[in-house]
Amino acid sequence: MQSLTFTPGRAFLSSDSHTVPWTAVFEDEGVAGYFYACDRSQQNHDQSILDAMLIYNVSALARDNVSALARDNVSALAAGEGGEAKQRIASRRIASIEWSRDGMKAVLYLDGVAQAMFDFAARCGYCRSNFPNFLAEQGENWNRSSHAWSDAAFEQFEAALYV
Repeated sequence: MQSLTFTPGRAFLSSDSHTVPWTAVFEDEGVAGYFYACDRSQQNHDQSILDAMLIYNVSALARDNVSALARDNVSALAAGEGGEAKQRIASRRIASIEWSRDGMKAVLYLDGVAQAMFDFAARCGYCRSNFPNFLAEQGENWNRSSHAWSDAAFEQFEAALYV
């Protein structure tokens, strides 16, 4: 599993499968965080991206942090503790990408919670936001018409890690 500690608004984590040519990339360039399925055998960058899924909007994370900080700071003040250290820590996140044993599935975790998964064998992706979705195009070999989260697919992924 490859991991990265980051502050929302700027992050990049790329992880290659041992099964060539698959790569999974988590990227946050300031406005939003995306998870990409890539084929590293492609010479052209645009052609190498098979699928992309929205993981979060930075502004939504900032609102969540403010709410969490308000709760933490009230508790800290009641206990006589300062909230400055908690404020710095609360804005940091941990992104991790884990591959299945066969190298055909990749899961993105944020702060230990699965947010998205690519299944390179089935040529589809699942994410909690189920966004974006595109109309199916003729001849397309990757399913991008739905990114709905699948508990069953994720449970299969996790179960296969421990056999």
